[in-house]
Amino acid sequence: MGSSKDDSATDGDKSTANRRRPESNSSLYSDGEKVLAYHGPRIYEAKVQKAEIRKNEWKYFVHYLGWNKNWDEWVGVDRLMKYTEENIQKQQALDKKQGVDKNPKSGRSTQTKPKILNDVKVEKEDVKSSGAKGKKRKSDSSTEKGNASVEKPVKIQIPSTLKKQLVDDWDFINHQDRLVKLPCSPNVDDILAKYLEYRSKKDGMMTDAVGEILKGLKCYFDRALPVILLYNKERKQFQELVTDNVSPSTIYGAEHLLRLFVKLPELLPYVNIEEDLTMRLQQKFLNFLKFLQKNQASFFISSYDGSKDSESSAVKGKMSQE
Repeated sequence: MGSSKDDSATDGDKSTANRRRPESNSSLYSDGEKVLAYHGPRIYEAKVQKAEIRKNEWKYFVHYLGWNKNWDEWVGVDRLMKYTEENIQKQQALDKKQGVDKNPKSGRSTQTKPKILNDVKVEKEDVKSSGAKGKKRKSDSSTEKGNASVEKPVKIQIPSTLKKQLVDDWDFINHQDRLVKLPCSPNVDDILAKYLEYRSKKDGMMTDAVGEILKGLKCYFDRALPVILLYNKERKQFQELVTDNVSPSTIYGAEHLLRLFVKLPELLPYVNIEEDLTMRLQQKFLNFLKFLQKNQASFFISSYDGSKDSESSAVKGKMSQE
């Protein structure tokens, strides 16, 4: 799902102590209503789970139909549309424009596979070991089934301390109106380079596979950041710092790179790779996350800056009191 997959890191179970439950007839959408929801550059069928007023705005907790509940999230009214024939046609037109075809068996969209990570090289030893025993490889059956394997979800286990990092990150930005100080040091490019160096020393050799995967991650990060890895409060900062000739991976750091791993499970199904290679990728991603965890103190910032908007509001509030 083109998303991350923004929680790039979202929450649906935050404390509701200070929220006011609105009247059901005052909301544009009601609990249980089927809707169409924007997620990244695409539109998906979704179901409204609940509606609440947050900071004087209606927010809706939606579940994307056919997708794991991990992608459930709170969205604003600007990302929702009524489930009408006219809006369904808009969805289909957008899918067609982006090269998305409906899978007749599942009813879900199958996007034209991007080339990113398609070129991940598999070590020769892995290839030999997977076919040496004379057993039929799983990829053979997946090939016979056409695009059915694309729908198989990819699981990436994020270590518990990094999950807490994601929660704290969300809280700093969305509740405390603070932002990651940019540019980051180390940035994403630096972290990927450090990991490649670490793997080379650990394995005693430079592996092409790791290098290709890191190139793929960098490419994914640069493309995904403005679409699904930023919270709304970070977009102004992005527009100010990232110009046409600047790669986000040279500006942003571990905080946003970690968000990418939350979104990868929804992005990878669109990559045309074999099932056994997908399993190896999952393990390599886990190895990288453990590396992030090991270097958490030096890779992640210790404090967030107050956003310009929040600082301006604070100054105005102080002046009005005086």
